[in-house]
Amino acid sequence: MTVVIIMLSLNGCAPYNYAKIAKDIKEVYPGQLEGYLKTEALPDSKTLLPPPPQQGSAALENDREVSNLYLATNDSLRWKQAHVDANLDFPSSIDSFTRILHKKISVETTPYLYLLLQRVIADASASTYSAKIYYKRLRPFMVNNQPTCDPKAESFLRTSGSYPSGHSAIGWAWALILTELFPDQTNAILQKGQAFGESRIVCNVHWYSDVIEGRLIGAAAVAVLHGNSKFQHDLKKARQEIKRNEKKK
Repeated sequence: MTVVIIMLSLNGCAPYNYAKIAKDIKEVYPGQLEGYLKTEALPDSKTLLPPPPQQGSAALENDREVSNLYLATNDSLRWKQAHVDANLDFPSSIDSFTRILHKKISVETTPYLYLLLQRVIADASASTYSAKIYYKRLRPFMVNNQPTCDPKAESFLRTSGSYPSGHSAIGWAWALILTELFPDQTNAILQKGQAFGESRIVCNVHWYSDVIEGRLIGAAAVAVLHGNSKFQHDLKKARQEIKRNEKKK
């Protein structure tokens, strides 16, 4: 994936060259760049979050009721969107946000924004790990034995704790950052950020409380990122390229 992206950028006409600005950034796995934050700088989800809802609690009953409600809803379009939102491969994962913005985010037109949003995936996701590993909460499909919108991922999901939701953290982090860059579309962006997390409930892979606390961790990650000089540099550059693109219209 990375090789393809670099080749596209070399042929593009952007003032900033994606291949150049991304050349020293390592991949944490094929196609995913490392984040801005070192491990010790990440928000500690185990410290920040309460334990997941316990047996006999009203919160756990609410989780089950919400899950059952979505399972009983025969909404094929929403199910399809949940399947789309499950895919974190870049850049397809950001497509639903760009449709709201009515603006293209790509290595050719907005290389710094493209780079920034891609790197934030790693930071927001990694911020959920400590609680996921500690609590090892079972996912809904492991409890109710109902299908998910992403069967191919189920074997991995069985080994990854449900609490909190990494997808929700990522989607909310993206939403908060995009509202800074496109303030005139704040409400639509935040609604998409919420829906991105809710897709995990629709997909039957997360509980309601997983999603709510995932958003908190996403917000915490963004707060820490604002104290990172490299993030601030890329955010400034992203804002400049957006303004430049607007002037071309």
